Amino acid sequence: MARRGLVALGMAGALALSLAACGGDSGSDDSGGGDTLVFGSSADPVILDGAYVSDGESLRAIRQIFEGLVDTAPGSTDIVPKLAESYDASDDGKVWTFKLREGVKFQDGTDFNADAVCANFERWYNFTGLQQADTVSYYYLTVFGGFKNNESDSLGESLYSSCKAVDDATAEVTLTRASSTFLSALSLPSFAMASPEALEKYGANDVGGTADSPTFTGTFGTENPIGTGPYKLDEWIKGDKLVLVRNDDYWGEKAQIETVILKPIADGPARRQALEAGDIDGYDLVDPSDIDALKEAGYQLLNRPAFNVAYVGFNQAVKPLEDVRVRQALAHAINRENVITTKYPEGSAVATQFQPPEVFGYADDVTKYEYDPEKAKSLLAAAGQSNLTLEFWYPSGVSRPYMPDPAANFQLMKADLEAVGITVVPKTAPWNPDYLDAVDGGSAAIYLLGWTGDFGDPDNFIGTFFQAPLKQWGFDNPELFAALDAAEAEPDQAKRESQYQDINRQIMEFLPGLPYAHTEPTLAFEDNVEGFVPSPVTNEDFSTVSFS
Repeated sequence: MARRGLVALGMAGALALSLAACGGDSGSDDSGGGDTLVFGSSADPVILDGAYVSDGESLRAIRQIFEGLVDTAPGSTDIVPKLAESYDASDDGKVWTFKLREGVKFQDGTDFNADAVCANFERWYNFTGLQQADTVSYYYLTVFGGFKNNESDSLGESLYSSCKAVDDATAEVTLTRASSTFLSALSLPSFAMASPEALEKYGANDVGGTADSPTFTGTFGTENPIGTGPYKLDEWIKGDKLVLVRNDDYWGEKAQIETVILKPIADGPARRQALEAGDIDGYDLVDPSDIDALKEAGYQLLNRPAFNVAYVGFNQAVKPLEDVRVRQALAHAINRENVITTKYPEGSAVATQFQPPEVFGYADDVTKYEYDPEKAKSLLAAAGQSNLTLEFWYPSGVSRPYMPDPAANFQLMKADLEAVGITVVPKTAPWNPDYLDAVDGGSAAIYLLGWTGDFGDPDNFIGTFFQAPLKQWGFDNPELFAALDAAEAEPDQAKRESQYQDINRQIMEFLPGLPYAHTEPTLAFEDNVEGFVPSPVTNEDFSTVSFS
């Protein structure tokens, strides 16, 4: 659900320690320098067990400790081998064969092999009780849809069927149906390989509490997260710091920096201040208003490739939004270019569809709704809605990569709508849970929302939005749902791309909402930090980072 309620990635931190300009000097303990990188984060991880998390801060840390069968190429969403040296699908798309790297060991000294791969898949598939809640195993449910024994009628058949260890270096995963998104989804840290022995020894499956507030009573995800990655957990003092140390037994190229410290600090202005004070070496999600000042002060500013979309949603269950002429009028009334140039950082672009250009299936020839107030008025008149009143929802107390200042966006759009004769009734609520509950529950007429992608497939954008009826959109469009089902299952990549292009054209004719922005979130670093490659899906590897 990565509007990413999932990935609240604002990064920063303060570490009141002697970093002395965080230069290239060799550091020790928690001091910065050649041996230690201090990275500011917005919050602690929830837990260091990928199966149970969907937030960016957890995934960022997990990514350093664990690895999956596949990965994304640096700076890209392209899928590349990782613990699997190669992979192949059967002609019907249901059986995936993974040839595994040999000689790889988990950080506890146990072997990574096909039995370990199958043990991980079987662990997820056999989740029970609270493990089946979408608040606990969100990404498993998003990708696989169900478990061996579903305990809720809302769960469907699992995409996963079985796993077979053909030999130590060959794992064969069988699906219940073809899915061309399966491989891309495996690049998520939530599907990283964990030591089966450690999972059992340290109680990884011990989950208590409630669905809204789960508790993890085992120590696997808090003290003993055992993967195959370039870093391993050294110390985690919640609210203070998470310390990772180099895994000197790593199977691949060893990490260049010995220690990485992730230091949480929630307050946005303090993130910048921590960098300026020399207390951290870098942070993510720089406030757009800080970019020029940081650049002038000599800090490195790196942009993460655009992999998100901001949109105005139209709930067709709220009359008269079921009339496409009204939706078209709203689209023509809003000056998206003005919103981008006024409230978004350099590198942002006006969105014309519900996925970024970086994802295959993007169609250059979708219907575009240029800013045209007179046309908006004409469409409203034709629909008999010259005195239209609509509630317009926007969230408070939140900033998102695709929506740095929701209130400012709302004010600009409200003025545009009022200029064509629409009476706007402002409605706002705190992001989580009030605002999201209102939107997801279908209470909001028109609203501001967005999405940051999880992996490089259109199914993770338009499939997430439009493949089934959702209350936030308020429509039932079987033709669209069926087209998205077919595109997800199509094994031929060229055909899939054509299918998704057609679907994007269909969506923008149907106009369930108005996409308006793609952004490139900014990271800031000291000028002597090298080797950090921003990832569109925040799948960044700290092992490549060094100090000049």
